[in-house]
Amino acid sequence: MVTDQLPPLLKDSPHGVKSDSYRPDVMGVHGAVVANHPIAAQAGMRILQRGGNAIDAAVAIGFALGIAEPQSSGLGGDGFIMVYMKDGQRLEVANGTGAAPLAATRERYRDGIPAKGPLSISVPGIVHALLSAHDRFGRLKLAECLEPAIELCEDGVPTSHRVARLLESEKPMLDYESTRAVFAPAGRLASAGEVVRNPDLARTIRLISDEGADAFYKGPIAEEIVRHTSELGGILTSEDFARHETRWQAPISTTYRGHTIYEGPPNSSGHVLLQELNIAELYDIPSWGPASPETIHVMVEAKRLAFADREAYLADPERVDVPIEGLICKDFAVARARLIDLDAAAESGSVREGDPWGFQDARPDPEKRFRRQFQSVTEKTSGTTHFCVVDRWGNAVSELQSLQTNFGSTMIAGSTGILMNNRMTYWHLDEDHIDTLHPGQRVRHTMNPVMAFSDSGDLRLVCGTPGGDTQVQTNAQMLVNAIDFGYTASECVEAPRWTHYQDGMESTYPHTSPERLRIERRMGGEAVSGLKKRGHDVEVIGDWEGIGSAGMIQVHPETGALMAAADPRRDGQALAW
Repeated sequence: MVTDQLPPLLKDSPHGVKSDSYRPDVMGVHGAVVANHPIAAQAGMRILQRGGNAIDAAVAIGFALGIAEPQSSGLGGDGFIMVYMKDGQRLEVANGTGAAPLAATRERYRDGIPAKGPLSISVPGIVHALLSAHDRFGRLKLAECLEPAIELCEDGVPTSHRVARLLESEKPMLDYESTRAVFAPAGRLASAGEVVRNPDLARTIRLISDEGADAFYKGPIAEEIVRHTSELGGILTSEDFARHETRWQAPISTTYRGHTIYEGPPNSSGHVLLQELNIAELYDIPSWGPASPETIHVMVEAKRLAFADREAYLADPERVDVPIEGLICKDFAVARARLIDLDAAAESGSVREGDPWGFQDARPDPEKRFRRQFQSVTEKTSGTTHFCVVDRWGNAVSELQSLQTNFGSTMIAGSTGILMNNRMTYWHLDEDHIDTLHPGQRVRHTMNPVMAFSDSGDLRLVCGTPGGDTQVQTNAQMLVNAIDFGYTASECVEAPRWTHYQDGMESTYPHTSPERLRIERRMGGEAVSGLKKRGHDVEVIGDWEGIGSAGMIQVHPETGALMAAADPRRDGQALAW
């Protein structure tokens, strides 16, 4: 009887308040964790319950994911860690992205960038970032934070159905003896329910626990990675590891309807999300509704414009002058929004970059590479994970870690147990491209951690998702649903999802993609027909086939209660206490 009083959308949705929700928000007052694997989430919660803070828990999760969710991240990858410390109102980003090897010239890759194998590996940066964050902000001893990961490596983790399906498509993993020893000890890749152990990785983590970052970057771990990858044709050297450092950076931000949204700065693509929100704020989205063709159309067109700007201007800020102030300027958004036709989608390939230099005081630095006019150059699976933590003191972490595509390079580096990344596949080889391959430079990244604060400066939500170039699109939808429509955390991560692809702006080499707008069937026929009428090339996909694996923790504005949710599209789990 009560069901009959609910809007039609919610009749078959057991936990929906304003939209579909098939799982409830997980609520607590002492701490909350969302991660893309239940065992990793439990590792983080274990640390919180021992008295650790959000940073301690993030370190535990970050190391545990290397065994629990090996396709997406691990010690051989990179990432970004956004840290909020409530005492002192400190908000910083640890940039844990690694550089291209010093021997990585465009000439060496003149025949293209291999998708897998030793030449696809860049310097892994996430270990340094996690340890640096712990040194700055952790409460517990490092050994206590790494204990759960060591146990998981030794005791093993059952292979989920999803990971088993992904392994089926990664036959290159059988090419390397060290990889077979972990994922195919019986001569075939692990199937669902099969327990995967990695005792070598346990020994590596123990060494890091005892000796810190130097063991990884200047000691036996780096030596073994270099030895093994070099034997197989790789170009990493001890110098590449020894010169690596974590960059601690201030986040970038914009406001959206009374909230301040913080993002990762360059070389993160975080500015794209902020640009999307700046444009979306110019329209009456609250009156249109979350799944209306008008809302989706405007957000897709905003995404097109922001990606064109990213393609023209974003790269490593240590070598390239990125006009970030202009890119996220409200007046620049107004100028870009004038190009949006509310009745028609932009033609494929027609959207060009704007001129953000005209919206900031600083002129291009002649000592750095920069771009005023862009000359264009001629669906990958995502090996990325996101997790977030809020602790009892109000501190928070939003973190992304990645191997690039699933299982990265597919190479475990010798006796280290570490599955290495394939991040070199993000580089461009066109000499005129703003993000062209340069030895020792960090590539442009899609990873973007997100936090939102009220106009009074109180933390309101922490969120993020894996998904390569689709991350900023999913994050934009979650924020609009939370802020404009008051969705719960579960409703935000479970809402019907759309994803737009535009050719030439795919991050993975060779950077091409069919132009299309993919929409989950749950979005409804009215949205699909309205978007097709406007000229979008719409592809309707299954109810839960949208890319990404979103996670969110909301903080109740009056009580401070923590409300957490994990995306049902992957193996994620939310925990709170």
